Amino acid sequence: MQKQSSQFLLILGILLVAINLRTSIASVGPLIPFIRDDLDLSNGLAGFLTTLPLLTFAIFSLISPSIGKRMGNGKAIFMALLILLFGMVLRVLGGIELLLLGTAFTGIGIVLANVLLIPLIKNQLPEKLGLMTALLATGMSLFAAVAAGLSVPIAVGWGLGWRGALVFWVVFLLLAILVWFPQIKRARPTQKADTSPVKNVWKSRLAWQVTLFMGAQSVMYFTLITWLPDMLVSRGMSPEKAGWISSGMQVVSLIGSYFAPSILIRLKEQSQVILAVGLMYILGYLLLFSSVEGVIYFSLTIIGLGMGASLSIAYTLISLRTAEDRTTSKLSGMVQSSGYVLAAFGPMLFGISLDFFNNWNVLIYFMLFFSLQFLFFGIPAGKDQKI
Repeated sequence: MQKQSSQFLLILGILLVAINLRTSIASVGPLIPFIRDDLDLSNGLAGFLTTLPLLTFAIFSLISPSIGKRMGNGKAIFMALLILLFGMVLRVLGGIELLLLGTAFTGIGIVLANVLLIPLIKNQLPEKLGLMTALLATGMSLFAAVAAGLSVPIAVGWGLGWRGALVFWVVFLLLAILVWFPQIKRARPTQKADTSPVKNVWKSRLAWQVTLFMGAQSVMYFTLITWLPDMLVSRGMSPEKAGWISSGMQVVSLIGSYFAPSILIRLKEQSQVILAVGLMYILGYLLLFSSVEGVIYFSLTIIGLGMGASLSIAYTLISLRTAEDRTTSKLSGMVQSSGYVLAAFGPMLFGISLDFFNNWNVLIYFMLFFSLQFLFFGIPAGKDQKI
């Protein structure tokens, strides 16, 4: 009974940590028009609000495995949640300087938890790897959708403004901190993992394929959630409606994020699934050129399914392409470091492009380009190999 209770708390804690890993970023996109007007920002600087946490992802992903090894993954994740809490509060306390500084701290907290959750699951819940990967990705996608949909109603309908709408999500983070607290006393993984051979993932072609695949799907996700609401507003929709449509796309993504891992772990190779998802992306983005509202809804449904599936695929590949725990941690750090370096510049580069071209179709061409990258690196990464 004690073991079952301990495992239940661990699973609940993982879920609560997961739901906090994207809310602080996803809540920003629908609020960009309010933040931009209040602080008098350019489109490029507004896009940098999403780019900045991704840059911290890139830097701190490299040292996250070492922090987890030194502190134990449970304690390190708890520390990550405290850093995330500090950043979410700090960013609403002043002007652009505190907004940027707080945003950087949120990125540090998110990436520490994100990198360490995957090897923690593989080590402590190996028999539930597919299920927990699905729940991890689904929890992240679900609350990203909720945050995207509710941010504008909280800001406008509740009269809290963009600052109140951003800090609102601290409630869920405090709950995660409370439930995760028992994990800081949990025993570290056995030393058996530490006796495994050390693999240099940075010299592995397969590791780079997984990394660049992660980068392509991350660029698409973070650029789209940042700028899709603004694009829809430019087509005549209200900010509230645009936020709900963006939220709906992310709700649809739950289907892909939940079912993809259970399918992937049953397959010897995952390349065909990656091909199917990549083609879904291309079709969805092409349909987004239409100004017909029904076609836009259909296109975002297809994109949402692909978005959810691709996140789960990326996380699952980290586990499937490695044999040892330490290699899993190193690959997780590499994938979420180098991958997010690419993703970091997506929202900002598009914001600069929008200032230069003043044409929202550039966003669609941007997405189509990275759909091809998704296929180019994803198909070989899906083959049955180990690093």
